[in-house]
Amino acid sequence: MEKIRYAIAGSSGRMGRTLIEAVLQDEGAVLAAALEHESSPFLGKDAGELVGAPCGVRITADLDAALAVADCLIDFTRPEGTLQHLSACRRHKVSLVIGTTGFSAQGKQAIEDAAKEIPVVFAPNMAVGVNAVFRLLDMAARILNEGYDVEVIEAHHRHKVDAPSGTALRMGEVVAAALGRNLSECAVYGREGHTGERPATQIGFSTIRGGDIVGDHTVLFAGAGERIEITHKSASRMPYALGALRAGRFMSGHERGLFDMQDVLGLK
Repeated sequence: MEKIRYAIAGSSGRMGRTLIEAVLQDEGAVLAAALEHESSPFLGKDAGELVGAPCGVRITADLDAALAVADCLIDFTRPEGTLQHLSACRRHKVSLVIGTTGFSAQGKQAIEDAAKEIPVVFAPNMAVGVNAVFRLLDMAARILNEGYDVEVIEAHHRHKVDAPSGTALRMGEVVAAALGRNLSECAVYGREGHTGERPATQIGFSTIRGGDIVGDHTVLFAGAGERIEITHKSASRMPYALGALRAGRFMSGHERGLFDMQDVLGLK
């Protein structure tokens, strides 16, 4: 089996470094390119040195040159950057793993359009454990469909720029769908002052930002006399990186299409 050649966007960031480490440790993967923005102080440096394993791949801002030697680009950056990378992947016919969150409706539409020409895995969370939680939430919501209030609580590090997290929103979407609701109509993202009594159909979101929390998510089903909590806690970013590599391997068998981690894991 041929090794998959990966390009990593945002290679000097927290997630970028974890992705580089995961690729270098994977016998079925090759680090083909490491990307950064044009003003990055890391340009020209050996990407492997960021994780203590020099590999000879120099960090570059030349997106076209990077994609010319890659089979798959992994992108955990920000929406505006990811959409630029998306256009370049279309030109080069390179598959794309998108772990970026916070897209507008227009951004999501651009991803759908690109997936008509190239394979794209777009998921709010690449960790296998989180995707198992999505399935558990669907099951729990169908069972606890009367008399239980639903709240989603998430916590991340102080540097995260979007809220609620994409994972928290996806958890809300899974629960809402299982209950026959539209999340856009029943979600509340903050409470303050005299809010009145909680509507039974409401799904609430609470966001915590602080320190170096990698990512904690809990969905609370609160009933009369009991509470059920389904929780996932990340101790490192490696589960996201390993899931992204798994997504890259999955796309090697597809010429085009929009997929998520449920597809990658064979859960659909």
